[in-house]
Amino acid sequence: MADTKREIERKYEATDATRLPDLSRVAGVGRVEKRGVTELDAVYYDTADLRLASHSLTLRRRTGGADEGWHLKFPVATGIRDELHEPLADTLPPSFAALLRSRLRHTEPAPVVRLLSSRDVQHLTDPDGALLAEVSVDTVCAERLAGEGTGTTATWTEIEVELADDGDPAFLDAVEKRLGKAGVRPSESPSKLARALAETAPVRKKKQEKRPRPDERQTAGDHVLTYVRKQIRTIVDLDPAVRRDLPDSVHRMRVATRRLRSAFKTYRRVLDREVTDPVGAELKWLAGELGVDRDQEVLDKRLGDRTEALPGTLVLGPVRGRLTVWSAARRTGSRRRITDVLDGKRYLALLDTLDALSADPPLRPAASRAPAKELPRAVLKDYKKLARRMDHALEHPPGPERDAAMHEARKAAKRARYAGDAARPALGKPAKRFAERVKAVQSVLGDHQDSVVAREALRTLAIEAHAAGETTFTWGLLYGHEEATADARERELPEVWARASDPVLRADLKH
Repeated sequence: MADTKREIERKYEATDATRLPDLSRVAGVGRVEKRGVTELDAVYYDTADLRLASHSLTLRRRTGGADEGWHLKFPVATGIRDELHEPLADTLPPSFAALLRSRLRHTEPAPVVRLLSSRDVQHLTDPDGALLAEVSVDTVCAERLAGEGTGTTATWTEIEVELADDGDPAFLDAVEKRLGKAGVRPSESPSKLARALAETAPVRKKKQEKRPRPDERQTAGDHVLTYVRKQIRTIVDLDPAVRRDLPDSVHRMRVATRRLRSAFKTYRRVLDREVTDPVGAELKWLAGELGVDRDQEVLDKRLGDRTEALPGTLVLGPVRGRLTVWSAARRTGSRRRITDVLDGKRYLALLDTLDALSADPPLRPAASRAPAKELPRAVLKDYKKLARRMDHALEHPPGPERDAAMHEARKAAKRARYAGDAARPALGKPAKRFAERVKAVQSVLGDHQDSVVAREALRTLAIEAHAAGETTFTWGLLYGHEEATADARERELPEVWARASDPVLRADLKH
């Protein structure tokens, strides 16, 4: 795996006449050390349609400097990026190709811009000599290597202030204040690449902005497509995060697939189901693959937390060790399995299908209707399905049949909640309140279902412990705790459902 560094930096405009102020006067700085000038030669890669740049991704091969090699940068927040580094080579490193696969698909990246930079570096250190930040004045010459504007060049000078590893971002505020007093202003470009692309692009006449006529207001189809495209982009964006095994990335990607599949079902009057149903089936497959070990992870945490909460005197026998062994035996090598899925033809074909659907959506006649007319209808249809399942669940006495009915109600609650979320931009607060109330129902049902799964696991663990000659006292105690949790959720459910099924809540959606 490539080396990764969290890059926190700020860029500032500079001219030939710009001179850095005395930065030794910045609070916390003990010394300013001149590190000399370094010549850097970087070639930036992208597709012909600048697909990486449109996602604020940077891929380059750079010579010169202490970190020459291949660099791949992912945006984290404004002024913050994760920079991955691989050694210098003639071809794109396989690890980078994998991280970019969801965006590049079947396209090979090619050189688009070359930047020659003369970098004059200073180090700001504290009184003990520890590095606080690196300040550089970069004189840049950019050349467009492909596409419109090929051969066009641009030059500029800029100042970069990069925070030291594990440094306090507040220090950058202090440096910026000092620079501001000297007349140095923040750059309008987020990166050198963005500036190079902008300044080497052909000059075009600005088109006069056309104001939409009243009959060109957004339709129900516009709102649904905005939501659908957001989920598609989320899946693509999270692909490299899943490959890097970043926290919660698998869960978030799985949620996006479920939201997208749910939208296809909810808004069947807007999007043709003959097109979306097969896509939904593939999304269900992907969600299942992503969830293979996610479900076990959730269960492991629940049982582990329950065990840790017990007084030591009540943990009898090798409980923690058995939990660890049991969990490892049920794991399926999640990293390898998920990577194989993301590298597979089926997944890449799904991404291509989603792109095609987004570019040429299968709209039905209802898509042209006003959002306030069409969207509430779809949301309330999902609500009615939830209401039927809730009635079915609540009419059963406690036991396996109620457990199964509550699980089905949970699925319906999730879909109704997603429907409300999708309608929020068009319907506003009524859709927000609806989604929040239904989410509360989903949470109660979810905790109940988790207790059902946990009890099944605890029973299995108790049987295994008994067969090994171990005491089953602690397993029985944990089982009792889960039973009590399920009972509490069942008692809580009617009240939570009553708030979600308030007729006023549904009436507000129609207005």
